[in-house]
Amino acid sequence: MNEGEAAAHEGPAADPGGDSDFLQLDLRDAPAGGKADWLARRLRQAVADGRLAVGSRLPPTRVLAAELRVSRGVVTEAYRRLAEEGHVQGRRRGGTVVVAAPAPPARPPAAPSPARPAAPGPLFAGTPDAAVFDALRTAPARVDFTPGRPDLAAFPRAAWLRAERAVLAELSADHLGYGDPRGDARLRRAVAGWLARGRGIRVEPDEVLIVAGTAQALTLLHPVLRADGVDRVAVEDPGSLGTRQHLASGGLATPPVPVDDAGVRVDALRATGARAVLLTPAHQFPTGVVTSGERRRALLAWAREGGLILEDDYDAEHRYDRPPVSALRALLADRVCYLGSVSKLLAPALRIGWMVPPPRHREALTEAKRFTDLGNAVLPQLVLARLMESGALERHLRLLRGRHRRRRDAMIAALAAHLPGAVVHGAAAGLHLTVTYPPEIPDTELAAAALARGVKCQPLSWHRQTAGRPGLVLGYAATPPGVIAEGVAALGEALRDLA
Repeated sequence: MNEGEAAAHEGPAADPGGDSDFLQLDLRDAPAGGKADWLARRLRQAVADGRLAVGSRLPPTRVLAAELRVSRGVVTEAYRRLAEEGHVQGRRRGGTVVVAAPAPPARPPAAPSPARPAAPGPLFAGTPDAAVFDALRTAPARVDFTPGRPDLAAFPRAAWLRAERAVLAELSADHLGYGDPRGDARLRRAVAGWLARGRGIRVEPDEVLIVAGTAQALTLLHPVLRADGVDRVAVEDPGSLGTRQHLASGGLATPPVPVDDAGVRVDALRATGARAVLLTPAHQFPTGVVTSGERRRALLAWAREGGLILEDDYDAEHRYDRPPVSALRALLADRVCYLGSVSKLLAPALRIGWMVPPPRHREALTEAKRFTDLGNAVLPQLVLARLMESGALERHLRLLRGRHRRRRDAMIAALAAHLPGAVVHGAAAGLHLTVTYPPEIPDTELAAAALARGVKCQPLSWHRQTAGRPGLVLGYAATPPGVIAEGVAALGEALRDLA
């Protein structure tokens, strides 16, 4: 064996490793057998301290591997870990780009005081008003557990751009004028197909009304319901504070109906005397309860007697440990007004949703939409239709389910470690968990203490009209697993300090 052959057989072990001008990486700093961990840690640190700003492009894996004299798999694995944490995103020809910085290190907790901390700050004091969500959104925090936020870093930018280019290439001049107030026919066809495949709802495109999200759907319903003699819409308790506020802004009373482990209590619904009810039956917000078969039958019987069900199907696509649940609209078309959107699936910023109203309300809602804004912007409608028709939206949903499942599991594990006495609700689906705990500490105080530690969340009492066990509503979909663990640890510290 000659000298060259000997060197070839010794392979990388004889090479002390390379270095790179990129971040002054030196492989000699890496521990044996831990090169991918080392590289991921160095990249994560560079993003956190600003050397790699959001929007920066990482070197191609082949180039960096050659400079460091490691296998390409080492670099690929390091990039994969940062992508899973939500810090970078692969964009095909655009390379791997930094999209989010990790949270800064946690500050050491202050020494606990023997006295109970001061009452919650203004944000969590008193009855929350219409501006409370804006105030919470703009409050500074290291960790954001706001419920209902999808992973915006996972937005399919490349697929959206391809679809937009394709739409523009074939767009006729007529499409640049005012559109149909009901929504573009192509999107209404695509939504009808999406609902048939995923929610068991068979509708014709003409039955679909495209709206600017569920919030606008509720606003359009205000005058239509009042004209029909409806002045009260019963709501779940606990149930979405934001939804309740939308209804109240239209002059509609919102009598509470208790929710138990089988869903909304139909006997209590009857007792309110309300002729309409707003429900989240596939994944009740915020408890996560799925309405049982018996309760569904009782609800449909109530509706057949003259009631109207407003079905808010806000995150039914996001399910992990349970079979799909068909929509109520699939069972009783004449008495159910179905509401859905892409806010939890793609991004709230798109402001695209849909409603499938009962036939008797369709014309009035179309008129309300016409006089509100003449219809949604056409170009985004056509792009979304193309994503639905091509299967790209379903592929995106499959990717999100895997990512969200891992983040949910990380939150459940962290809660078990740091809040061992808490009870977790609604883990089988959705983008959030609800956590309840013994009633000694008001949840507004815990939310205020958490925010003081840099962790943003919503107290369960915000979403109640009647008294109940305290708790927190914690969104996990937009937060990487490592940050979830850090945030939940801070929640545990806050609860222990308050006890």
